Amino acid sequence: MHSKINEILKEIEKKKKELIKEYEELMKTYSFYIDWKKVIFSKKTRQYNKNFKQWLFKYIFNAKIRHLLSAPFIYAVAIPSFILDIFLFVYMHVAFRLYWIPIVKRSDYIIFDRKYLDYLNIIQKVNCLYCSRVNWLFSYAVEIAWRTEKYWCPIKASRDIRWWHKRQKHFADYWDPEWFKECFNKNDIFYKD
Repeated sequence: MHSKINEILKEIEKKKKELIKEYEELMKTYSFYIDWKKVIFSKKTRQYNKNFKQWLFKYIFNAKIRHLLSAPFIYAVAIPSFILDIFLFVYMHVAFRLYWIPIVKRSDYIIFDRKYLDYLNIIQKVNCLYCSRVNWLFSYAVEIAWRTEKYWCPIKASRDIRWWHKRQKHFADYWDPEWFKECFNKNDIFYKD
């Protein structure tokens, strides 16, 4: 017997689709469209956005000391993130091929769209590039971890957790050994979402 958890997860997916539609409406409101990962604003919107750009020297000289002091610690994460990226790549290409799990496409997780915002100066754009890179890397890592978990241990948590992976609905309920047996080491689910 399956629990009501999957019904709730389906409702969450439905709400996410509604959220995507809302983003599409905002694209119309703010006069931009996406052409093969490139964000293109109308001339009027670009000109309006430039009015909010904080010039580089003003940005640097008005920086708070706590921001300057924290920058080396923030950017130090770049080194372990590159190492993580390499380990994820090697792990996935070895283990997933052995288990016949589909490889995760990195391009599905890379979004560097903030560089098109005219109201950001060069330092802000570099900061946004860095945050985007680290965030997409972690999203990519979560997808790799999910596929590994789905193969080896497809069981939902025993209690409420802060974050559910979008495919948690395919995991067996914590208390359901029969469902777990059906899910264990199965690859068919990777092709359904």
